[in-house]
Amino acid sequence: MPQMRPLDPSFPIDRQIALETGPVVLVNVFTLDPEDEQSFLESWQNDAAFMKRQPGFISTQLHRAVGDSATYLNYAIWESNAHFRAAFTHPEFRAKIAVYPTSAVASPHLFQKVAVAGICVA
Repeated sequence: MPQMRPLDPSFPIDRQIALETGPVVLVNVFTLDPEDEQSFLESWQNDAAFMKRQPGFISTQLHRAVGDSATYLNYAIWESNAHFRAAFTHPEFRAKIAVYPTSAVASPHLFQKVAVAGICVA
């Protein structure tokens, strides 16, 4: 299982998933040893396939840092925090993340869209 290192230590993912809120975007930054990249990609593909089948899932995208960095960023869009919580706490998903390389460190955080006048809508 990857180590969990919250992006915001004062409000980790375990507290975030308890909230009842509208659409959410999961942003998850993974760091790992370069020799574990292939294993990481296989693990991520397996758990992403599980998530894709869950109610409320909209989409996901994995990004790799440029250059020699073994850092990845995943974002996933969910209809609601309740949908994400159900998938994230599902025993089958928990079993899937247990096989991530031991060097993997995950930093998941949930976000919501913000409206900024003249720039973007919520």
